Amino acid sequence: MTILRTLATLLAVVVLASCEDEAVQDITGPMPTARVKFFNFGVNAPAVNFYANTTKMTAINSATVVESTLGVTYGGVVSGGFYSAIASGSYSLEGKISAATDKDLAIAKVTATIADGKHYSMYMSGFYNTTTKTVDGFVVEDPLPPTIDFSVAQVRFVHAIANANPMTLYARNTATGTEVAVGGQVAYKAGGAFASLPAGSYDLSTRYAGATTNAIVRTAVSFSPGRVYTIGARGDITVTSTTAVNRPFLDNTLNR
Repeated sequence: MTILRTLATLLAVVVLASCEDEAVQDITGPMPTARVKFFNFGVNAPAVNFYANTTKMTAINSATVVESTLGVTYGGVVSGGFYSAIASGSYSLEGKISAATDKDLAIAKVTATIADGKHYSMYMSGFYNTTTKTVDGFVVEDPLPPTIDFSVAQVRFVHAIANANPMTLYARNTATGTEVAVGGQVAYKAGGAFASLPAGSYDLSTRYAGATTNAIVRTAVSFSPGRVYTIGARGDITVTSTTAVNRPFLDNTLNR
């Protein structure tokens, strides 16, 4: 009888210990309030995954247990343009090669301080150097309007073309023919302020200071009321082809 009681006691201890080891951990907590999104606008740059310090922020879905080698290709914005949550602090934001060759080599690095409650975008930009295996990068804050105005759209311009002078973005309403400047002149690696536009379809163009001819054109871009958009210039400004992958191009990405 004593032996049975002893065995029962030992069994209970083992069960309790097992329960402690396998207990569900409470990982609930407040979601970080800062946000960041990533763009691969580096001409001729390989596909990459983006990191904040050592934390992988972006990836391509894989049907196997092996990490995809596809990454974010040139002209791409991660996660369909959605922001990723990130804690406030100082970061090295990096684009690392996703392919098997030179796997995880950081080709773009930008040091940035991320503040609570703010939104940011990191751009790989300029031209990929195949010798040094590097490309430019920069970070801009996305100062989203604090309230939503459902009577207009909010639009701003970001300049990511290394061989283009400062430019101003213009929007011409295709219904009324009215053309307005969207903010002021913006230099390479910078972003302009958000400007209000009536909802509708617009022909977009950029021009250098004092110029009457367009540097880049994109037609029939629709802006919806209550939405916030970033128009990003990427490519090689010297390319005149209308179909080349590296032609100068105005990318339209929804912020909110």
